[in-house]
Amino acid sequence: MGFRVNKVDTNYTQVLSEYLEKITYDQIPDEVLERAKMIALQTIAVSLAAKESPIAENVLKLAKALNGGEGGKATSWISGTKLSPSNAVLVNGTIADVLDWEDCSWTGHPSASIIPTAWAIAQAEGKSGKDFLTAIVAGFEVYQRIAMAVQPPADWDVFKGWGLTSWQIYGATVPACKLLGLNSEQINQALGISAACTPITCVLAHSTMSSLYHYEHGIRSKDGVAAAELAQIGIDKAMDCFDDQYSFGFHLTEEQRPEWYTKDLGKKYLTMETLMKHWPANMWLQTPLEITYNLITKYNITAEDVEEVILDPPTNGRMALSENGYDSMMLAQFSVPFALAAMICDPDPSANWYSEDNLVNPRVLELAKKVHGSDSKPHELMKSFDMFRHGTFPMKTVIIRTKDGKVYQESLDCPLGHPANMMDREQFVERFKIQVSHVMSPEKAQEWIDILCNIEKYDNIAEIADKLFV
Repeated sequence: MGFRVNKVDTNYTQVLSEYLEKITYDQIPDEVLERAKMIALQTIAVSLAAKESPIAENVLKLAKALNGGEGGKATSWISGTKLSPSNAVLVNGTIADVLDWEDCSWTGHPSASIIPTAWAIAQAEGKSGKDFLTAIVAGFEVYQRIAMAVQPPADWDVFKGWGLTSWQIYGATVPACKLLGLNSEQINQALGISAACTPITCVLAHSTMSSLYHYEHGIRSKDGVAAAELAQIGIDKAMDCFDDQYSFGFHLTEEQRPEWYTKDLGKKYLTMETLMKHWPANMWLQTPLEITYNLITKYNITAEDVEEVILDPPTNGRMALSENGYDSMMLAQFSVPFALAAMICDPDPSANWYSEDNLVNPRVLELAKKVHGSDSKPHELMKSFDMFRHGTFPMKTVIIRTKDGKVYQESLDCPLGHPANMMDREQFVERFKIQVSHVMSPEKAQEWIDILCNIEKYDNIAEIADKLFV
């Protein structure tokens, strides 16, 4: 007998496990399946768009080393290199986050793990497009509830960490379990393995603005696949991790909310509550970018026309300016001055915004110096997250003063891609074309679009992957 058995009188883990085992394609509403397709379309597009990033090259080197060279049943999106599923997920999960252009849920970036994992395991196991979509929906529904159960309390100390990449592991474990065909007991154990492998929150990547943050998404994804594979091979015990008061959330937060594990499960689809980013930048830059784009295109404003750009109110933690240039892609992605300047200089978003040359581009930096916040009280990020969870978003105003004395301004709360202002299929498709325009021909882009928009018609993801990477 072990030194302690301390299971509380709940069954959250088993309820989630049985839900995951039993959910089928036919049970999922059409609008949720459509959203899953569009999330896959966008996540794969922004991953492909990151192909020329140094991070993409480096993570592929890492995956090949861990893989013992090339070879396996799953494909790396940036090169078509075949790897084991877990190592393909390491690559694809990392590059899905590189441009900060995928999704942002109430809790993080679930698509950076869910989509790469669902694709890799479906490919390796020869699963259908319907299986792929079912695993995506299951991934969002279970991941989001687990993450919500361990969100920080209202009075949390920011220096203790925002655990966003701590619970990321479940974004991979859940779709992997579904596509590997695990039964509810095995799924329960896989969740337990992931609980044991969940890292305690650490803000090193954010505090140093390191590209480590992007790699974390791939590393957590690889670990999540391994958890499902180990449960499939077989392990003893490791059950009911969300029902043992010392097993999971105890280490992450002082104020667990266990009711979230099964809250409205199967009734309210949290897949529909995810923000899909319209721009390659931190989520709290989406509204200012959307407004600025509207103004410069409507009034034909160029970088040389601008005297001043004011964000009202400013966003706390997102107004940093590096006048001599940015030595970190992540620092630029979190900077309102840089992102607005990059967009005004180049309104077509791409990886070029964050190229090494553009991070020190004198034209961009000179314009960034003209971007600042108003004197209004800044929006606090955690309060903004609370608004997001209740279906709204902070109202922002961008004011552009031009050198000829004219003043242009516009206000917006929910940017395009917010759940309350979601893109339709046509807009997702047009964004896909923009996202991949620097890395593939229009003909190849259309081939990807046609397949992903009709993915439910295909019986074998492996055949699709082989066709797309010819």
